[in-house]
Amino acid sequence: MEYIAHLDGERIQTVKEHLEGTARLAGEFAEKFGKQDWGYCCGMLHDIGKYSMDFQQRILGENNQRVDHSTAGARVCREKGGKYSFLEYCVEGHHTGLPDFGSNFDDGIAPTLLGRRKKKISDYEVYRTEIELPEISSYPINMEKAVDRDFSLSVFMRMIYSCLVDADYLDTENFMKKGEQGREAGQNIKVLFGKLENYISGWLKNQDIDTVNGRRTEVLRHCLELGKSEKGLFRLTVPTGGGKTIASLAFALRHALENRMDRIIYVIPYTSIIEQNAKVFRGILGDENVLESHCNVDYESVDELRPMHLASENWDKPIVVTTNVQFFESLFANKSSKCRKLHNIANSVIIFDEAQMLPNDYLKPCTAMIEELINNYEVSAVLCTATQPALKSFFKSGISATELCPRMEEQFEFFKRTVFEDTGILTEEKLVEKINKEYQALCIVNTKKRAQRLYKTLEGEGIYHLSTSMYPKHRKCVLQEIRNRLRRNERCILVSTSLVEAGVDLDFCSVYRELAGIDAMIQAAGRCNREGERALGESKVFIFRFEEKQNILGQRQQIDVAKSLISDGRNISDAETITKYFEMLYHIKGDSLDKKKILDEFQGKNMRYNFAKVGKEFKLIEQNTKTIFINREEVANEILRRLKERGVTRQEMRKAGQYCVTVYDQEFDKMYGMGILQQIADGIEDFYELTDSNKYTNEMGLELEIDDGAALFF
Repeated sequence: MEYIAHLDGERIQTVKEHLEGTARLAGEFAEKFGKQDWGYCCGMLHDIGKYSMDFQQRILGENNQRVDHSTAGARVCREKGGKYSFLEYCVEGHHTGLPDFGSNFDDGIAPTLLGRRKKKISDYEVYRTEIELPEISSYPINMEKAVDRDFSLSVFMRMIYSCLVDADYLDTENFMKKGEQGREAGQNIKVLFGKLENYISGWLKNQDIDTVNGRRTEVLRHCLELGKSEKGLFRLTVPTGGGKTIASLAFALRHALENRMDRIIYVIPYTSIIEQNAKVFRGILGDENVLESHCNVDYESVDELRPMHLASENWDKPIVVTTNVQFFESLFANKSSKCRKLHNIANSVIIFDEAQMLPNDYLKPCTAMIEELINNYEVSAVLCTATQPALKSFFKSGISATELCPRMEEQFEFFKRTVFEDTGILTEEKLVEKINKEYQALCIVNTKKRAQRLYKTLEGEGIYHLSTSMYPKHRKCVLQEIRNRLRRNERCILVSTSLVEAGVDLDFCSVYRELAGIDAMIQAAGRCNREGERALGESKVFIFRFEEKQNILGQRQQIDVAKSLISDGRNISDAETITKYFEMLYHIKGDSLDKKKILDEFQGKNMRYNFAKVGKEFKLIEQNTKTIFINREEVANEILRRLKERGVTRQEMRKAGQYCVTVYDQEFDKMYGMGILQQIADGIEDFYELTDSNKYTNEMGLELEIDDGAALFF
């Protein structure tokens, strides 16, 4: 009898063929971190439940009852014990996701590991006639490198799980597509490094360190040299304008080449920086080698981009540019779709751009994961920023970072473009009076409502507003107008929120910045005299604060620490002040640096892990918001029509994102109460259409100053 795993018309893939194909791939993936035997064994175990007669009858269409084919392999892991027991979670969850351990009260229908152990399943024992389970020779983790045994084991299980589910997908896809999958892995690191060398060859001739380009080349040259280092933890602390994008790429490519690493992953907080950096990388290395992986990218709708869409599933490209959200949420996820890519993080160079933006609420689990990747998964990590966070104490195994920037303090002095001036407490009226006298100035405040209010009171030509109350495509258009005015040396006053502080290339004569975290204020200063064409004394960054305290979501402690340091007379831009700021902030935050107690679900749990719970809880962006679609362009109207007629697809939602504004529940309640919002379609939760076009203007976007008394009561 032939035991069938997959059918395609009259074509058959047997269970044995599928198990062996999956095992081979999973073993290859796990070999990158020295665990080929584990990956191979997991692949051979995962689908032995398909040997049951119930499954065979179902696949042949003789019954239509759903058959659990995952629990059989997990049960064998449990029965064999020893090293095999470490694979129980992986095999059990290869379709439904890594489960929670559960409790003794769970019955056979519970989705936990203990529940599944009690589940009645079809007889699968005939697998023994065809399958011989391979031996596992290595240990799951190196205890000498494990800061916490259970946390290390949990990461190991996720990594093997990733190898398994990606191999399972690929082997099945290969059969169903008759080997014509359309995947393109891109060029190897050696070829890419050659392209970079050609790109920078002219720069490297510059030895004049008294010029901006000469200094950038000095940083670049040093990064290339230190790229020959062994794997580990690195820092690239470069001032604004110091050329860190190309320098970090140069280090990463040389380092990957020297250490036979597979890819470079850029982890970036904002999609605006991702798009900007990815464009630079594509220009140097070629479109086919650079994968953008974030919510704004749509590879599905264009046939020519199908290889990129396939690569986005498992990050099988030499250069991956992604977000903090995608990177860390995947590493703490439990579902196969998110975990599938994880094994391709192993043996990679990971650049954390704007490292000060690592999420404070999850800083402890994030740094624990970075340390685990370095210690056990052949990863090198680079913390790249002008405002280096004080993370040394978070790395418990004693690893320390090698600085890649030569003569760092001297570079910061050379690239100094502005002077900070503390103006103390200001009223809105006094602030407006000061800004009205400016010719080209940027004013950054901490809330969208304040930005809108200030904008309304400013006078004269060339006044602009930017905030996330404007949908992304609208913001891009306004930014282009602003850049054009600045380039033509016309009057230009911009009132904005913090969204312009990183990844937005603007150059103003003066900047006014409401008191915020030290890192945010330094980022704001990077929008002043950016090219260094004006005298230092003429390029002022005015730090101010308003008298009343605001309830600024997640920013109160940052503001209080910064206020304390300024009161002590410290220079905001000094490296010592920056370090002190982060040390004080992390001390004050204490346990809230792991606000969901993520690490508690693994540390000291003796393999009683709650993967599903953590996958649900670990969300860098909380979902206490609603999305409002703004229909004021022809393209937006067409997208809205398709959503209403055909329902939600991932492809359409990505397109719709360019015309959406996100608001907090409190703001939403007021708007909904006024009757200016309506749900787009049944079944689409938290997604509404603005029905009153007067509440969205070209100048300010969505009107947020809504009177509570305007709500309608029925």
